[in-house]
Amino acid sequence: MKGVIDVYPGYAGGEKPDPTYEEVCTGKTGHAEVARVEYDDELISFDELLEVFWFVHDPTQLNRQGNDIGTQYRSVVFYHDEDQKARTEHYKQKLEDEKVWSDPIVTLIEPLTNFYRAEQYHHNYFELNPQNMYCQSVVRPKVEKFRKVFSEKLKK
Repeated sequence: MKGVIDVYPGYAGGEKPDPTYEEVCTGKTGHAEVARVEYDDELISFDELLEVFWFVHDPTQLNRQGNDIGTQYRSVVFYHDEDQKARTEHYKQKLEDEKVWSDPIVTLIEPLTNFYRAEQYHHNYFELNPQNMYCQSVVRPKVEKFRKVFSEKLKK
């Protein structure tokens, strides 16, 4: 998206320092699999990023996303400051008030206390593994939907 400088996968919110993917997958480290977004707030706002966040996943699934089950798949926003916390809470409440989903939103809003970059093979995973069955059946439809809805905000 225009204004997004970098996005990289990682793990946040857990207890174990510098966990591996295999450790996070056990659900015993307390980490969530996350995407960290660096952006230029002169070109894209935090609110616009929240709009994409709420759009690209199902915030009503507790400790899961589709067939991926466990606390490492929980819906969560890790905020950096009180302004981000307030904006996230406001957006969540707005979606709840508008009853965008029939089920309640279970997304957690927590302070960022740690972040560990995922192993290199996770970076650009979809781009590097387009024929992977998970990418074909789960990721590709989400990417195509995202590109269609946010086409005017995409980098050319």
